[in-house]
Amino acid sequence: MINELMALVTKHEEWRGTECLNLIPSENIMSPAVRRLLSSDLAHRYTARDRFYMGTRFTDEIEQYGEKLAREVFKTEAADLRPLSGHIADLIILANYTKPGDTLMCVSPQDGGYPGMWNEGLAGLLKLKTNAFPFSKQNWNIKPEDAEEIIMNVKPKAVIFGASLIVFPHPVKELAKVARENGAFVGFDGSHVMGLIAGEQFQDPLREGAHALFGSTHKSFFGPQGGIILADKEHGEFLKERIYPAFVDNAHWNRIAALALALAEIKQFGKAYATQIVRNSQALAKALSDYNFPVICQPRGFTRSHQVIVDWGDYDRGRAIAERVQRANIIVDCVVRIGTCEVTRRGMKENEMLRIAEFLKRLVVDEEQPNMVRKEVTRLGSEFQKIEYCFAE
Repeated sequence: MINELMALVTKHEEWRGTECLNLIPSENIMSPAVRRLLSSDLAHRYTARDRFYMGTRFTDEIEQYGEKLAREVFKTEAADLRPLSGHIADLIILANYTKPGDTLMCVSPQDGGYPGMWNEGLAGLLKLKTNAFPFSKQNWNIKPEDAEEIIMNVKPKAVIFGASLIVFPHPVKELAKVARENGAFVGFDGSHVMGLIAGEQFQDPLREGAHALFGSTHKSFFGPQGGIILADKEHGEFLKERIYPAFVDNAHWNRIAALALALAEIKQFGKAYATQIVRNSQALAKALSDYNFPVICQPRGFTRSHQVIVDWGDYDRGRAIAERVQRANIIVDCVVRIGTCEVTRRGMKENEMLRIAEFLKRLVVDEEQPNMVRKEVTRLGSEFQKIEYCFAE
């Protein structure tokens, strides 16, 4: 049984790590040094805010070092690395700034918003009313003038920007002032675009009027799976006092050490990395559009994020395409969202995006058999096994 388990892990690592092109926008790849910290002795250890556990001397210093780096990278007054996921970060925010019966305003799942924040997710759990941002599918963004009117009339307690499908910056600057004036907490769930924000290539929610930026750390940001909260001093200190023990008990200190190192990497290399992500996304989107893929927002340049969104009209069509290209070792999700963060971190640039677009065209438009394309996909992936935008070993 043990041998079977180890064999399965080895097979997974060989297939996904060396034979596939991973284009899922909610995944990335860590540097070898960051990965090593996940298996350090910290993985066994506990600590707690009430100092119940001894032996935490170095653990405490690691947390302080990571928070300092986060404040520097995101230019903010407070940072907390303890949330175990982006979803838990969302929960911490909503549970502390709303009460049952309050109204939450965010992007609905029908417009690409995060389902975990909507009625069947946290809003339902916390008994919140939901009010969707008015949304333009043509521009793939919130309609600021319509949203302003709704905010003044509805007076939501929490206005949360960010989405699962996000290709352009959201109008935080245009709406934060009116939201604050009407009593709302203003937040930005940056789960998908955290790495682009850190690299100064998307938008800057905290300077645009958000009280807090929060989300996951393993999508366009290339850290371990987990969460982060960044805020001004007032809101950051308020949240810090309430995270333990209600939302996080043991915070997984191996993950926090790994995240601290990833923050150091993105502080040093984040701008170049994020710039290349956007270039790659735009090159891939244009090439796919030229092959008659229904890529959204062509008049606006397709995308300014790590995502390229191909609108096939229905989920079943997207799933069929995702399953077909998977047989050629190209991994996407079923929307279809195509993400450039992992291939960028492996060192691919615009020319490789053109090759990827050609692979997809052969598979989807020309209906070439996946086994005829798979060897070329694997060969391209094998040429880019070194992780870039990190410190030398």
